[in-house]
Amino acid sequence: MNKFDNALEAEIQRLPKTREPERDLWRGIELSLHSQVSGKADENGLNNEPSGQDKRGTIARLSTKPWLAMAASAMLVSVIWFFSPAFTTDETSGEQPKLAGYALVDALSEQQDDQMTSLLASYDSAPELSENWQAQLKELDDAAGVIKAALKDDPNNRALLKMLKHVYQQQITLIERVHAPKWQQI
Repeated sequence: MNKFDNALEAEIQRLPKTREPERDLWRGIELSLHSQVSGKADENGLNNEPSGQDKRGTIARLSTKPWLAMAASAMLVSVIWFFSPAFTTDETSGEQPKLAGYALVDALSEQQDDQMTSLLASYDSAPELSENWQAQLKELDDAAGVIKAALKDDPNNRALLKMLKHVYQQQITLIERVHAPKWQQI
């Protein structure tokens, strides 16, 4: 051990083994228990005070409970209605239809091809900072081909779809780093 560890260990040994509270805590606990018991008695109608002399805090608490319950139920209905697919139709929502199966893989591949073509066209005049980037791109393309072949057998496999998206993202990142590295972008 070094000097710091020895000094730290010595300070730890000097600390007291138990810690005592600075004041008597039982009084606060007793008051809390007493107020809980008297609060339950008030709710059950066992209060000895006439009904007009209730504490103001109790009246305020009791009068806000129904409003909070109504607000919470209105919020719940709103959230359920907003996220419910039964109220949205393909004509009213401007979204494209959701793809499933191998159609999703084809759409991802087509989108990737378009993105790669436009990216390579935009970097056509930029100098390449690495000679073997095309070999790396070929390896990533081969990996995407293997993943697509596996997706033909199980087109709804989420893990394979994530892997395919990751490989596509790596291809884009490789092209961007080769043609416009971060150290040149200020």
